[in-house]
Amino acid sequence: MSNSILKKYNWLKPIVPRDPHEHHRVATSLELLFDLIFVVAIATAGQQLHHAIIENHLSHGLLLYFMVFFALWWAWMNFSWFASAYDNDDAFYRLMVFVQIIGSLVIAAGIPIAFQKQDFDIIIIGYVIMRLGLVTQWVRVAIHDSERRQTAIKYVFGIIIVQCGWLLFHFSPIHFTVYLFALLVVTELSVPLIAEAKQRTPWHPHHIAERYSLLTIIVLGESIIGCFAAISDALNNQLLSTELIFLSIGGLVIMFTMWWAYFDHDVGDHLDSRKRAFVWGYGHFFIFVSIAALGAGLAAAVDVVTHQAEISSFIVSYFIAASLMIYTGSLWLLQDIYFLDGFKKWLYPITTVIVLCIPMLFQQIGYAVFALSIVYALRLIFSKCYLTRK
Repeated sequence: MSNSILKKYNWLKPIVPRDPHEHHRVATSLELLFDLIFVVAIATAGQQLHHAIIENHLSHGLLLYFMVFFALWWAWMNFSWFASAYDNDDAFYRLMVFVQIIGSLVIAAGIPIAFQKQDFDIIIIGYVIMRLGLVTQWVRVAIHDSERRQTAIKYVFGIIIVQCGWLLFHFSPIHFTVYLFALLVVTELSVPLIAEAKQRTPWHPHHIAERYSLLTIIVLGESIIGCFAAISDALNNQLLSTELIFLSIGGLVIMFTMWWAYFDHDVGDHLDSRKRAFVWGYGHFFIFVSIAALGAGLAAAVDVVTHQAEISSFIVSYFIAASLMIYTGSLWLLQDIYFLDGFKKWLYPITTVIVLCIPMLFQQIGYAVFALSIVYALRLIFSKCYLTRK
């Protein structure tokens, strides 16, 4: 009786595979809500990196930032690929997503302590909460999708084993932290590769491409908000200068051209194989982290221009140039290369050399950022007019 009531009101439905060729598959409102919750965590991580840069703790701050950002990105990625394959939108599915949302907020709450005291306890707790929701979903898949039952079981045991490793991470000696983290990252990345080696889950290529594009928009937006906050603070303290104006214009041009370059092509049709999809999906970590890092760098540049930072202008200029280089190189390898023919595809890396030379030509960071924006905008124009396959 109770089961019939649950099924009647769509509280509990069999979690069956979605059609990977479904027409007009788009992100659901629940997926968009999940993304918005991640805004909090991404913004918090960006603020902590910004503070680490201006306090001249760049190397230490970057290490912590990569560790925190991986946890955020990996949790988001696991949710997105599972939802693309098995979102049945029943009440239990929604509740498990809510559990993952709670976990993401706990992670966000633990980010400041991780940066300030190298204490990852709260982040690990949030991660455990998120993985608990995901494991429950994979158990349901194992029950209802007989064709991919072995794949689902591999996911369940893989996630649980790795999660036990993260719990042991708490007890590791401080000088082994980085090495153990790297080992756990490799193990995390291996779980989907092993689980889907024989039987691929039915994720939707165009839906996945849309989900990644939405997170790109979110990270770009967070970077712009971080820069705006720093500029607004400078204006409120009457620290406006010509260099700050050039920095503001250059930062906005860089963000706009980064958006344009990413969304210039539809890559959904190219995610037609397991290997290519995994490379594209995993490789996006460098796209996301470089956008976020560049945003933190631009916010730090404002503090440098207004003489509120302890780090040199040259180092921040190179940090921004390196972030832009990583973004450009990653986008070229993961997306642009599909739309370039012959020798044209090898002309893109030339702009990397130019970008890395600019900080040596401009001592003042505001003008260096403006020059970077001009080079990147010209690269986009050159690509549109002469390189991209017609």
